[in-house]
Amino acid sequence: MEVAFMKPLFLYLAFKFLRMDTTLINILCLILLFLGIIGTVLPVLPGLLLSICGLLIYKFGTDSDLSIIYIWVFGILTLVSIVLSYVIPAKTNQKYGGTRWGSIGSIIGTIIGMFFPPIGFLIGMFAGVFIGELLHDTKDMTKAWKSTKGAFIGFIYGTGFSLVVGVAMFLVVVLDMLNVI
Repeated sequence: MEVAFMKPLFLYLAFKFLRMDTTLINILCLILLFLGIIGTVLPVLPGLLLSICGLLIYKFGTDSDLSIIYIWVFGILTLVSIVLSYVIPAKTNQKYGGTRWGSIGSIIGTIIGMFFPPIGFLIGMFAGVFIGELLHDTKDMTKAWKSTKGAFIGFIYGTGFSLVVGVAMFLVVVLDMLNVI
């Protein structure tokens, strides 16, 4: 029972100690927000999750007057982005004639591609779609190319949405630091 009490006390004291130097907190927040923006393009980093952490640390780690509405809105947009990052490529893949084989190939290719940074995930995803479609129908290379094109368009849409949300979080924090909002 005593150990369970000590952990929140330690976190509280560490948080109070960190609150003493707002400049360090602000720098940490900006770094997390910036890394989050980079992570929306490079899946090696958790993207918007880093950005939302930076936003939360800024809101609750400083004496910021940032409205809690921003936290809720960006939290919801982050969840929407996570869902869309899976739904959009699948839908655009289907729109361009892709099959389940292409979707499975995309997942396998992305996982394999993660071992070859910085753009291996992207090459792996597209190669996986293409190979998956060819395994489904070895005679229809045109369909495999169309499916790969659909996966690419879906990736651009999903990444674009996440990038806009990440940049918006960054701008909200910077503008609040400058007392503009």
